[in-house]
Amino acid sequence: MNKQQLFENIKRKKSFLCVGLDIDIKKIPTHLLNEEDPIFAFNKIIVDSTADLCVAYKPNLAFYESLGIQGWSAFEKTVRYIKENYPDQFIIADAKRGDIGNTSEMYARSFFEHLDIDSVTVAPYMGEDSVKPFLVYPGKWVIVLGLTSNKGSQDFQFTADASGERLFEKVMRISQTWATDDQMMFVVGATQGKLFTDVRKIAPDHFLLVPGVGAQGGSLQDVAKYGMNKQCGLLVNSSRGIIYADKSENFGIAARAESKKIQEQMEALLQERSLI
Repeated sequence: MNKQQLFENIKRKKSFLCVGLDIDIKKIPTHLLNEEDPIFAFNKIIVDSTADLCVAYKPNLAFYESLGIQGWSAFEKTVRYIKENYPDQFIIADAKRGDIGNTSEMYARSFFEHLDIDSVTVAPYMGEDSVKPFLVYPGKWVIVLGLTSNKGSQDFQFTADASGERLFEKVMRISQTWATDDQMMFVVGATQGKLFTDVRKIAPDHFLLVPGVGAQGGSLQDVAKYGMNKQCGLLVNSSRGIIYADKSENFGIAARAESKKIQEQMEALLQERSLI
């Protein structure tokens, strides 16, 4: 899926929602624990309940890796299920990989060859040679950590050099020389608010993956006000607020209701910008 196709999907669904599949087996409805694969059973219902209201799904690998082989199996089954039943969905492996070149090559092979997934989040701290192995796959996306939503983002990302350029700005500026905006996105946390203006000065045309709306307190309205561009340019993720909206057997209905609320807000924001 290229950038134009992603934008067309956003317009068609009137939504730029990404549903985060951060599945904690200790938080899913207890009746699912009787299933052969509780995590996949949970994901299947979440996906079936929300697929027409979102344009992307983002499984966070840590939640699956914590369960060992069973977790990886659930992750792979989830990816396969989405690809086979909802091929218009953009799938993001939230893995935050990044290592020396030959190791990154293996990470890239895992996600883009074995899983045939659409995109993977990458930590750029080790520089160009740690990211380049992910960029040799046509049609696949690399999502570089830019300005994150956590409190610790203040520790390093705002450190400025003698010219006043902050580290997150340098990361985003330099990494753009490695790939086009049809292959690279940036993670920018919703809690950063007006700083989206600074981000857009550096990366006006890139898509941004935006976590932090909902449980983390980020404002969807601020994200759209300061971060939306002429192709929307946003994939706004919500995880806990959707998938854990209810812990009864009606959790799928509740997840859909929460997704619908967000989708309706997004539709209004797209209309305000005359994008739909």
